[in-house]
Amino acid sequence: MDSVAPRVTRAAVWTGAGIDVREVDIPELLDGELLVRIRLATVCGSDLHTVSGRRKAPCPSVLGHEAVGDVVAVGAGAAARVGQRIVWSVTVGCGQCARCRSGRTAKCLFVRKTGHEGFDGDWPLSGGYAEHIVLPKGIAVAEVPHELTDAVAAQAACATATVMATLDPAGTLVGRRVLICGAGLLGVTAAAACADAGAEVSITDIDPHRLELARRFGGVPDDGGPVDVAIDYTGATSAVGNALARLDVGGVLILAGSVLPGPSLAVDPEAVVRGWLTITGVHNYEPHHLFAAVRFLARTRDVYPWASIVSEPVGLDAISDALGPTPSGVLRSAVRP
Repeated sequence: MDSVAPRVTRAAVWTGAGIDVREVDIPELLDGELLVRIRLATVCGSDLHTVSGRRKAPCPSVLGHEAVGDVVAVGAGAAARVGQRIVWSVTVGCGQCARCRSGRTAKCLFVRKTGHEGFDGDWPLSGGYAEHIVLPKGIAVAEVPHELTDAVAAQAACATATVMATLDPAGTLVGRRVLICGAGLLGVTAAAACADAGAEVSITDIDPHRLELARRFGGVPDDGGPVDVAIDYTGATSAVGNALARLDVGGVLILAGSVLPGPSLAVDPEAVVRGWLTITGVHNYEPHHLFAAVRFLARTRDVYPWASIVSEPVGLDAISDALGPTPSGVLRSAVRP
């Protein structure tokens, strides 16, 4: 490890009963590893599900997988240099298993995930709700352009990159009718990306305030007509069923929000065949989606008000506030450790 790198840091450890901010020793870096000083972390909905008990996760752990930071030390052969401001992938694959070799590194048989590893294991500083994170060899990292603020850059690491992945199965979007289900950060980002690609974008949500916010990102309230592409970020079976019923001939339904157990959906095989429909799921993303996310945010920084949907950050000692209800008018709470 670089001789000027710190030996101790502070981390917010999720214990199952609450958050315990602790001093934690920083390990010696192995070959290819990076030590990153967290500049800002945004709070993904999956972490809110964890602390509310809706989602199982290793415990204790340092949560947080949507963040931006500065490289402060590197192991031999690392893929970044000291001083770079970077974002990094949620997942890191082994690179050797059949899934990795087929290009599905996010579904690696031995996948490890930032903000999802046990604090008592071999990667305690795996999450963004800490002053420092250790990034393992092989994780994808992307340098952040100077024109992107921390609040915007952090979104690339999960929300924006995930949206880039969900758009892959949609194919060409120019002139196509796209329905976005859910106007959270994923939904408004998808609306912006689809509108930017030349689609006619409509969006649904049960919250009228979010629908109004979505207008600023290219999405208009849904009129109920047929669509060519439907993308669901809600995970609600009723929303998925309604979206499926809306598909015109040759339509594509992309499911990205169904990450928790829920009611089953009845699908009519004849309707799928006669309608020439495609139903597909997307979970996590590949490294090239992270790079595409950074490019998209940089290119549209003056087109869409990305920074406005992130709250003013709180310090690490107030992280419990950030893990509570999201403040009105924004889509992500933020922490500046």
